[in-house]
Amino acid sequence: MSTPLFKTGLDTLKPYQRAFVADESRFKIWNASRQVGKSYAAACEVVRDCFLTPGTLWVILSAGERQALEFMEKVKIWVKLIDWAIKQEIVERDGPEAILKSAEIRLPNESRVIALPANADTARGYSANLVLDEFAFHKDSSGIWRAIYPSITNPLKRELKVRVLSTPNGQGNKFYEIWSDDGGKWSKHRTTIHDAVAAGLTVDVEELRKQAGDSDTWRQEFECEFIDSSRVAFSYEMLAKCEDAAATLTMENFSPPSHEGTKGVLFLGIDVGSVSDPTAAVTLEKVGGRLVFRDRLKLQGMALSDQDAVLEPLIRRAVKVSVDASGIGLDLAQRLVRRHGGKVTSQPTTAKWKREAFSRLQNLFNDRALLIPASRELREDFHAYTVSGAGETASFHAPRTDEGHSDLTSATAHAADAAKGGGTVFMPRGFRLGRVLDGRRSVE
Repeated sequence: MSTPLFKTGLDTLKPYQRAFVADESRFKIWNASRQVGKSYAAACEVVRDCFLTPGTLWVILSAGERQALEFMEKVKIWVKLIDWAIKQEIVERDGPEAILKSAEIRLPNESRVIALPANADTARGYSANLVLDEFAFHKDSSGIWRAIYPSITNPLKRELKVRVLSTPNGQGNKFYEIWSDDGGKWSKHRTTIHDAVAAGLTVDVEELRKQAGDSDTWRQEFECEFIDSSRVAFSYEMLAKCEDAAATLTMENFSPPSHEGTKGVLFLGIDVGSVSDPTAAVTLEKVGGRLVFRDRLKLQGMALSDQDAVLEPLIRRAVKVSVDASGIGLDLAQRLVRRHGGKVTSQPTTAKWKREAFSRLQNLFNDRALLIPASRELREDFHAYTVSGAGETASFHAPRTDEGHSDLTSATAHAADAAKGGGTVFMPRGFRLGRVLDGRRSVE
């Protein structure tokens, strides 16, 4: 492995990268965190093999055009590092703005590297050593595997090498299936972000965790776990560790600041319903760095026009309110904004907002930054929510029952959103925002 021309370049690799490059197994798979340099290491092996084996051919199948071209840039870096040369570069498109068909690098000893955006048709046309880059993110990964498998196992061909590398992307793809294969055919490498840092990679792990946004994304994309495609969003274990005697289900006879059980300010979330689903309102109190569940209200079968009066005292005592402004909720939200001004946020429950708000709830529970009372009603309401995907593909859903569809959970998400100052504030005409004192509006 450590040929003189490669020695300097190999010294730039971390131990886990060198271990992958040094592994001479015919079939290798690498389950790796984002940002640990797996494609860079794979490009090293490709160039090294091209250098040592004149006339060899490597095909790189990437998730898309951008990834294919990025891999080729890494190939060029390695060619330069060993003081080699590129004989010819070819980029094939049907027109200047057309989709990339292929990118090819030809080397002085007649070896070649070809990168393709992955699909079953392009994969079928080659018999070559193969890199499946970020294979978990290939569209129809199973179809691509079916297309290439006959070529790489053809007994009439020399033993071709296969390198499969990716960050996990759920369990419904060929990458997960290969990784889970216990037949002993594959040499397996696994590198979490923690492994990489321990091996000398310099990254801010806590900053990466914040950027991940939610625990499932962090576990999957940085800790190499395969998150099931559909799973409970709020597990009993997650909720149990946040059940605390300090939290309450009701705040009867509440009186602002002087109330002995209240040490912070109150935030209200309202999930609007009418006939089939109840309107749910949840009050959270901010105490120090935590949110504490204080009160819940459900209005079942009540006309929207009659709900204002019931919600009025809850709104008055809160310093910030987030109201579901989707569908039938829009009219009620607009009325509340006109009446209360800038303390009320009219928040449409879009897919993007829901993903961000419910991921925030997961983080609050994981960090024990939201305390809830020990209540079967509340526990089952949260536990009914499921999530599929992770990160930007996460989708949250609650089944519809005779009691509604996890309306208290949705209201809690709105209250937590109000506590962080999220949403879009719609100001009524002629209203000038003043101060909020003890839950009462002051116009200046």
